Amino acid sequence: MAKPNVVIPALKPELGWPCYQQSSVERWQGNERSIHTDYIAEEVPVSLVYNGTPHIVMLMTPANLEDFALGFSLTEGIINKPDEILGTHVYNRSNGIEVRLEISENRFCNLADKGRNLTGRTGCGLCGASTLEQVVRYPEPVAAGLKLPINELVNALSAIGQQQPINKLTGAVHAAAWAIPGQGIQYVREDVGRHNALDKLIGLLIRLGKNPAQGYIVMTSRASFEIVQKAASVGISLLAAMSAPTGLAIRIAEECGLTLIGFARQNQQVVYTHPHRLTPSTQPLLQPA
Repeated sequence: MAKPNVVIPALKPELGWPCYQQSSVERWQGNERSIHTDYIAEEVPVSLVYNGTPHIVMLMTPANLEDFALGFSLTEGIINKPDEILGTHVYNRSNGIEVRLEISENRFCNLADKGRNLTGRTGCGLCGASTLEQVVRYPEPVAAGLKLPINELVNALSAIGQQQPINKLTGAVHAAAWAIPGQGIQYVREDVGRHNALDKLIGLLIRLGKNPAQGYIVMTSRASFEIVQKAASVGISLLAAMSAPTGLAIRIAEECGLTLIGFARQNQQVVYTHPHRLTPSTQPLLQPA
């Protein structure tokens, strides 16, 4: 449990919606009880509206929403290129946040044909798909991609916890990190939804003009199929998750050529697909605490 005197970097909540709140709680340890201040992660309804038409409402951490809108639009196939978004505006509503996007007419026509207009819950991986064909999309094969010495992955796994300010306080959010071999973690995004965190990260990379395929992804969550699907859709060739993958995630990774690592810890990694990208280290590995 986070301590009340934790100091965190400045966060950017959207339109005054906080990422967390403080609450007085009663803590029990055996028969002993005491009163403490706890930090509680917030989840806020965020509506994505394309060309004036509501598409989906996601429950998420209210920060970095323009990054999320761009990443979601790309990884869900709503747009193919970032310049197909003509404008993005974020509005405060009494019961949540609305992100209004203007997209090119041909992309909007394709979106209308999909007939998607549902609610995406915090843990939802289907994001409003209305047919079976829309659920499982096999991305194009990823490129040969990078080689990653095992010590660099271990270092990234050790470093990611220090770059999760919201989770340090609340213990309730996931993180997606993008790291480059030889340079370590470059960017991290957090969210109560693991797929939201990844969409925020991908949107950030695209907005900054980065090539996602030059790095790899570390997730603090399990690797469900939509995580693999979203990563591969922007060319990521290696993804490491701290928890387990699902069977469908493994099949998608195998099909598109992505190296999928689960149970990623400082002292162990389980490689499920395309193991050639993870290589032995010539340097001593960090010893787990």
